[in-house]
Amino acid sequence: MPWSIHVGTIAGTAVRIHVTFLLFLAWIGFAQYRLGGPAAAADSVLFIALLFLCVLLHEFGHVLAARRYGVRTPHITLFPIGGVASLERIPEKPGEELVVAVAGPAVNVVIALVLVIILGATVDLTDMARLEDPRVSLLARLAGANIILVLFNMIPAFPMDGGRVLRAILAMRVGFSRATQLAATIGQGFAFLLGFAGLFLNPLLIFIAIFVYLAASSEAEHVAFRDVTRGLPVGEAMITQFEVLGPQSSLDDAVETMIRTSQKEFPVVDGGGHLRGILTRDALVMALRNHGAASPVIEVMNAEVPTIHYRQPLEAAFRKLNEAKAPALGVLDGNDRLVGLLTAENIGEMMLVRAAQPEWRFGPRNPRA
Repeated sequence: MPWSIHVGTIAGTAVRIHVTFLLFLAWIGFAQYRLGGPAAAADSVLFIALLFLCVLLHEFGHVLAARRYGVRTPHITLFPIGGVASLERIPEKPGEELVVAVAGPAVNVVIALVLVIILGATVDLTDMARLEDPRVSLLARLAGANIILVLFNMIPAFPMDGGRVLRAILAMRVGFSRATQLAATIGQGFAFLLGFAGLFLNPLLIFIAIFVYLAASSEAEHVAFRDVTRGLPVGEAMITQFEVLGPQSSLDDAVETMIRTSQKEFPVVDGGGHLRGILTRDALVMALRNHGAASPVIEVMNAEVPTIHYRQPLEAAFRKLNEAKAPALGVLDGNDRLVGLLTAENIGEMMLVRAAQPEWRFGPRNPRA
């Protein structure tokens, strides 16, 4: 993720800290320094750091539970509003998703119990309302914060764990897709209530409400995409009618091709039909300014183009396209020759058609020579 700093890898999962978290930590320290001096600033920064250690352990609860079902987690990213464990996929079996969702809050319950029973922290409602007060015991504040994390994460709205618990329970009765729609709708309704409360209580709640609403919408769209593309190979959605450039083509040749077509991505292909790179329209315009029309396209093209076989699942292609942040995906045949292109735009067009007519499919599409 952009603006994230890699700080280490634990059990195969990379741990990243978003720069906004560091800015948040600095802001907390500065604010407390102005109120109570160096001691208050140090105490607050230590509390926030320990709290986010608890958040990290919470995310590793999800990671270990997901790993039990064969789901890898490439990385965890810490933000000012919490952590995000990027699971490769969400288990579709309701029981498995329920275990993965509950595993995170369960870690916070264990931490709170250790702080109270073993380390002797005392927690009451007054202390839980004064988490920012350095006069309250650090252990008491940590125990209270973990209890709040459990309660907050069990709110039945995406992306909180409670939203996934709700979906898992609903999926046992109505199926995964319908359960996602219902859980997303409930989450969006909760976001409206949270935003309304923020108008009177704390403006921060409005920000959280927006985040919850967008997350619920995103989850519903992701599952809808998975349903639409389920069972479809890349060859069903790829673009097969496009112009290519050769390694010796100049920027002037690329301009001529751009003007007479509606393409935005121009694959650079050698004589054997193998993909060498892609030149985008924006990169072409920039290269004309910096290098001139006579320059060869091979000097300015993007050579790091992700590729996929045309028989691979469309969902896998979309995931690879997003992870690479690439303008297009090169689609290859069994001889590694370019036979098509896949872009987010033409996937979106295919989704619109499938949503309007679910039974629609292309006829046989043989890769061109």
